[in-house]
Amino acid sequence: MKILYIIPARGGSKGIPHKNIKMLAGKPLICYSIDVAKALTTDENICVSTDDNEIIKVVEEYGLKVPFKRPDYLATDTASTSDVLVHAIEYYERQSKRYDVIVLLQPTSPLRKIEQLKDALKLYNDNLDMVVSVKESHAPAVLCTENIDGFLELSINKTGIRRQDVSSHYEYNGAVYIVNVEMLKQKTFAGLSRIKKYVMDEQTSIDIDTLLDWDFAEFLIINKRENN
Repeated sequence: MKILYIIPARGGSKGIPHKNIKMLAGKPLICYSIDVAKALTTDENICVSTDDNEIIKVVEEYGLKVPFKRPDYLATDTASTSDVLVHAIEYYERQSKRYDVIVLLQPTSPLRKIEQLKDALKLYNDNLDMVVSVKESHAPAVLCTENIDGFLELSINKTGIRRQDVSSHYEYNGAVYIVNVEMLKQKTFAGLSRIKKYVMDEQTSIDIDTLLDWDFAEFLIINKRENN
């Protein structure tokens, strides 16, 4: 099974400017994902896909060559992850390098562990479309909508039973996607259906989207470093 590790890093972050290369606990955010990939493969099988010259500079100064600069049409707010991944796959195919599987590592999940990625890879086989990391969600117990009278109604937990008695639900945490290349080229992400979950804990599931997420992730990294 030939695996390509792709780290997508668009330059135009609005919530946290230059988020992918902003220093998190003394290291650029994207480098946490690079370190995980480097622990599992050689540099030639790691692809940082970016449209941004500053990101390219930071990544290459960290010791990883960026194979290409992502075209502008794949760096907009409306560009899909599927298109970005297929673009990378087609680039390597033009170099006569074919991969069976993509491991997508989003830079915004800096607390994912190497061991977790190894365990997720063990779940994958070529009869699947994807293995995806998730965290257990408590939202179904309290998720509600407002009815036409302006009152709240529980959406899933109709009877209002205790949270711990609601059947298990999961939400994607954005940390790990292990994708069948051939199925991705045929269906895109939205069409994938044979999907297995890999469950991660709350801390390693942190997905940095806001400054509050950033501060919490930095606190956890520094605290772990000091305790070790």
